[in-house]
Amino acid sequence: MPFSISPRGGWAVAGVLALALSAGTQAAPAARTGPVFTEYGRTFAVEPDMPIPADAEFKVAFDISAVATPGEVNRHIDSAARFINMQVAAGVPRERIHVALVVHGPAGADLLVPEAYAARSGGAQSANAPLVRALLDHGVRVILCGQSAAAMGLARADLIPGVELALSAMTAHALLQQDGYTLNPF
Repeated sequence: MPFSISPRGGWAVAGVLALALSAGTQAAPAARTGPVFTEYGRTFAVEPDMPIPADAEFKVAFDISAVATPGEVNRHIDSAARFINMQVAAGVPRERIHVALVVHGPAGADLLVPEAYAARSGGAQSANAPLVRALLDHGVRVILCGQSAAAMGLARADLIPGVELALSAMTAHALLQQDGYTLNPF
């Protein structure tokens, strides 16, 4: 059906359409990485109306169940690097940012050492192993659901060193919540 503007409210619709089209011609701001992760966690500079209190401390858990396409970084895992980069860039001391990833379901494949990943993905290289290693090296807890691991036939030796195994993702979230972690919905 072709687009048409009715006489009633037509100018308002035309104005909104013109505004949307002109907004599309503006150059998007440049994304940046860092200051903590220089290869991951791209963010944008923002002047927020909601200031971060000077004494803010973050304890955030990310729930991850979606697996990345082979050869691509799992954007949900990358969100942890983004979160840390954003907060540190905004002035929050790194030692006051505590992040945990609770991984379950098919996303468990993104926590495999390169050899195990290649064996399960027709020889494809894992784009996530370096990201997971960087997160672990910066104190991020990466927790795999033991139920998912068992269902997928993943052995501890298949996991990137430092990945923790929980009884279940539900158990991991319950324990993290008792420790003051909030669930990040992204």
